[in-house]
Amino acid sequence: MQGPQGSREAQRPQGSQRPQRPLGRRRRPRGRRTLAHLLVLPLLASLALALGTPVQAVAACSGRPAKTVSFAKGELRVYKSRAYVCAVTVAKKPGTRRAMSVSLQARGGRPVVDEGRFTTRAGPVTVYALNRCVRATGAVAGTSGSTGWILC
Repeated sequence: MQGPQGSREAQRPQGSQRPQRPLGRRRRPRGRRTLAHLLVLPLLASLALALGTPVQAVAACSGRPAKTVSFAKGELRVYKSRAYVCAVTVAKKPGTRRAMSVSLQARGGRPVVDEGRFTTRAGPVTVYALNRCVRATGAVAGTSGSTGWILC
């Protein structure tokens, strides 16, 4: 039988009145913050879709824009980061499925291709191109655009 000196309550300093949590358990996030995330994020996503903003095309490639080639039914966008180049083909009027493709090739390498029937964009495709020229080609429903060798 333990006296008051052997129990846990007796070992706690006198000024501490806060109950101790068991080790290994975490506090749950506040209800208001979780509720706000559950309501606000879907609302923003639905608002972007309602306005017709192609959300996927905006965040497709990282890096700075290096070249943009417009053609009749779409646009080929090329982005460059330090060692990588990324390309995406975006339709001017998204909505219906149609044949789209994007191809990106570093000099001395094989082309990386994404092709199929898409509604908004084809790609992104990325190649390692540190100190190399690249060329990109994009097509939407039979019309195409190409860059030739760039970023040399």
